[in-house]
Amino acid sequence: MKENTVKFLSAIIKTSLVIFLSFSLFAAKKGKAIIPVLSKDPYLGAIVVDADSGEVIFEKNADVKGYPASVLKLMDLLIVLDKIKEGVLKLEDQINVTAEAAKIGGSQVYLKEGEVFSVDELLYALMVQSANDAATALAIYIAGSKDAFVELMNQKAKALGMNNTEFHSIHGLPPAPDQQPDITTARDLVILSRELLKYPDTLRYTSTFEKGFRNNTFGMRNHNSLLGKVDGCDGLKTGYFTAAGYSMAATAKRKDKRVIAILLGCPQKQLRNQKVAELLAKGFMAKKAQ
Repeated sequence: MKENTVKFLSAIIKTSLVIFLSFSLFAAKKGKAIIPVLSKDPYLGAIVVDADSGEVIFEKNADVKGYPASVLKLMDLLIVLDKIKEGVLKLEDQINVTAEAAKIGGSQVYLKEGEVFSVDELLYALMVQSANDAATALAIYIAGSKDAFVELMNQKAKALGMNNTEFHSIHGLPPAPDQQPDITTARDLVILSRELLKYPDTLRYTSTFEKGFRNNTFGMRNHNSLLGKVDGCDGLKTGYFTAAGYSMAATAKRKDKRVIAILLGCPQKQLRNQKVAELLAKGFMAKKAQ
């Protein structure tokens, strides 16, 4: 029975990888730049580190480039928290929603032009709902335009040593025909995640599973289903679109140990969640053995 189950699961994984690669090849024929599946494992790349020291506990294709999708929004959060630290922005600041922010598609909280929300409210929308319209509203308010905010993102990535990362959007949506894709690696996302964890507010936003928005008339739910299910998991962010696959930057703390696990380009959502949970467990087992 056990042997049959293993064979069955193996067949599912292999089939999923074939389907994922087929999607990629189809998109490539349509003119999109596509990152191929290079790993024999059911993901593009992965890494696990000690959050405090940065010690690498496990890595597999950690420098292979992939699409971050909405995991990219972690850089949005970092830019905002940096601005607050610099004293040029406050969580209480009120942001007037522009027409440009109101028309963005994908995951959103359906902002309307002229609505007003605090930076704090929009950060919850950004991290819990993965709202592209919230990302746009914040970017325009802080930098004056989406392009100017992307420049801030790339400047920060360079300063942090995220040498294999290029941002071309503020939300991680699939690129338009005339736009370059956002590119990163598992290792670079670890650098970003460790920097974010220096801010206590990071976990306040990324550990929230459900949150009301617009005076509790709109319910938001976190896409990170490991929250409340994996011991100690309290962040950070998920991401997905077809060519990118399912990705996640996750962190968990048990006793005095905190680890970060990054996984890029998994063909299935549930498989991604399973693999990230395994990566976190691998991290804690290694720390326990030390």
